[in-house]
Amino acid sequence: MAVDLSREDKITHVPTHVGIILDGNGRWAQRRGLPRLRGHEAGAKNIGPVVAYLEQCQVKYVTLYAFSTENWKRPEDEVRGIFSILQKVIDSRLDEVCQRGVRLRHLGRLQGLPERLQASITKAVEQTADNTGLTFSLAFNYGGRTEILDAVRRIMTEAVKPQDINEELFHKYLYTSGMPDVDLIIRTGAELRISNFLTWQSVYSEFYFTEVLWPDFSRDDVDEALLSYSSRQRRFGGL
Repeated sequence: MAVDLSREDKITHVPTHVGIILDGNGRWAQRRGLPRLRGHEAGAKNIGPVVAYLEQCQVKYVTLYAFSTENWKRPEDEVRGIFSILQKVIDSRLDEVCQRGVRLRHLGRLQGLPERLQASITKAVEQTADNTGLTFSLAFNYGGRTEILDAVRRIMTEAVKPQDINEELFHKYLYTSGMPDVDLIIRTGAELRISNFLTWQSVYSEFYFTEVLWPDFSRDDVDEALLSYSSRQRRFGGL
């Protein structure tokens, strides 16, 4: 009689770099008759357990898309609330993150964010810069097209010769410099798009979409995404 393997046993290989588009916080709250910010608070609480489990699964890089350059269009009180929630999470979890050897990176523009939030992000990035464990990147005030334009501006400012520009050099000017391209992108909340996330780095990513809202995204859901990834054959344009 065949043995029914667990999901973990069926995951034969895991991605090196996982990106997650955190979607569904507001709808999670609304379905419960709660203010939208309660959903963002629930979503923030779910970041730690999911990232820790991905680390346990031997994923080396995790990038979370938490606030896009387009999210400024949301109501001002919601935007301010998201900023406050992020700052509290960073300030309260930094010591724990350091003890685990996690390296924190920020992808996006600091300009425009509240000064206190900028200071918290900068402190976290600097304090964990020499850590050698999981690299956890927070894409906050991030847009893929903006990242590419910022890279082009830096290249022009440094007067790089056109004949010297290739993909390897261009990558060094991106926010993700030194990181591998993203292998698996997970989007929660039932939407079927990537919303300007890691535009350059996702050209050969595998995608996994789920109807589960981000605050409810669990270890079992992580297993389902990793199992789906493990079942695919990546050819990168070859046979």
